[in-house]
Amino acid sequence: MINRYLMGIDNGGTSTKAAIYDMNGRELKKTTINTKMLTPHPFFTERDMDELWKANVYVIKQTIADAHIDPHDIVGIACTGHGNGLYLVGEDGKATRNGIISTDDRAASYVKRWLADPKYEVDIRPKTMQTVWSSQPVALLAWLQDHEPEVFDRTKYIFMIPDLIRYWLTGDPHFEITNASGTSMLNLTSKKFDPELLKFFGIEKWLDKLPPLANSIDQCGRVTKQIAELTGLAEGTPCSGGVFDIAASVLSTGLVHRDKLGIVTGTWSINEYITDRPKVVKDLFMTSIYPIANRWLITEASPTSASNLEWFISTFMQKEKRAAEDAGFSIYDYCNKLVASTKPEDSDLLFFPFIFGGNAVPNASAGFVGATKFHDLKYFVRAVYEGVVFSHMYHIEKLRHIDGHLDGAARIAGGITNSTVWLQIFANVLQRPLELVNVKENGTLGTAMTAGVMTGDFDSVEDAAKHMVHISRVIDPQRETAAIYQRKYENYKRIVNGMEPVWSELQEEATR
Repeated sequence: MINRYLMGIDNGGTSTKAAIYDMNGRELKKTTINTKMLTPHPFFTERDMDELWKANVYVIKQTIADAHIDPHDIVGIACTGHGNGLYLVGEDGKATRNGIISTDDRAASYVKRWLADPKYEVDIRPKTMQTVWSSQPVALLAWLQDHEPEVFDRTKYIFMIPDLIRYWLTGDPHFEITNASGTSMLNLTSKKFDPELLKFFGIEKWLDKLPPLANSIDQCGRVTKQIAELTGLAEGTPCSGGVFDIAASVLSTGLVHRDKLGIVTGTWSINEYITDRPKVVKDLFMTSIYPIANRWLITEASPTSASNLEWFISTFMQKEKRAAEDAGFSIYDYCNKLVASTKPEDSDLLFFPFIFGGNAVPNASAGFVGATKFHDLKYFVRAVYEGVVFSHMYHIEKLRHIDGHLDGAARIAGGITNSTVWLQIFANVLQRPLELVNVKENGTLGTAMTAGVMTGDFDSVEDAAKHMVHISRVIDPQRETAAIYQRKYENYKRIVNGMEPVWSELQEEATR
């Protein structure tokens, strides 16, 4: 396996990354560039498509240059990116409008109407095995039909973002099946796009604009000559189907066995496990197809995770951020020191991490409860850390209710793993050990593993995980904190449930 490398490309809501790996999972080089989130109206989150493409060209080209390798030694490429949202392309291969990111909430009223329809539980959920939500293509396409009807005629293909980037690299249109399984357009039993589903959502005319389905480990085109000249990739490099980002992240932690909890921390609070026994459960966020035969990923998630700290810093800590930069250290290190200077029993201040809303709690918005003159910055930062963990715990409790076998150690990935302080809070709230893997970018590694199976370097996804994933450390819970966090978490849940009618009224006023 000397001089054989894999590239993973990951497009999140506000960043684009590329990384190169050897067949042992060692990262040679990685490049990240941030992109702008556009908010033209309340509850809208979009992106400029020219900026998106330029960002991908940049990270690919820069990563190859920094790795100092022959691009012909990159034997396979795979893409991942945020799930759902919507990316539409015309006959000329160019975007027909701004891309829509997975935190968009413009179509909330459509979702509310569909979920109130008795047919949803009888006819729809048994096919999709998930709860429709406002950033899924079905909701966004319905909204576009009513508000931007001219987009339909300009559109040739409907893509998720990994499919779009792969299409731009190769010119071959495909819709990768793990991504498709999270869109409410796919029948998870037949594993096909279902016309009856689209008809229920009132978007059946879009059916012919869905590209052919492909599996994660399928070859889905090769890098074209034009793209090779632009990016530095070798012409003809094959691209695999890639994988849904929620699956890519936990795949990179080695989550290939059933009934083990996986946690991903980023913009989204993602909490999941693998099963061979999918269930139709009312209010379950999502069941999706996993890139292992006859396995499904059971997921509870909402856009309520570590990105709340980004918001808090940019809104309230600009002075501290500048001071940290001047002193030569990270604002995140400063936040960790603030939290470490406090104890969980010192404050009952609670934070509700709903900056981007919370589909687990309808119409939720963010805020603090319990602030007094006593509370200074360090307690507010601790409340943000704890509130994010409580949001994860809210989802994990639902998963444990579905499957009682989720009591062992959990694999955790994402931004929070860079903070030992935050990890300890996580372990203390869950009262379970957390297993960390030696990986810097979970999405790029997880999707690159599918490329390794495509090229034949690995026999299966499980084989890829065996060779490319390595546990680095374990965070054990501090048992003495169990009662403290249980009390705080119960307060969190009680207030969340009590605020539902208030949040609902606030959103109705904002969208009138």
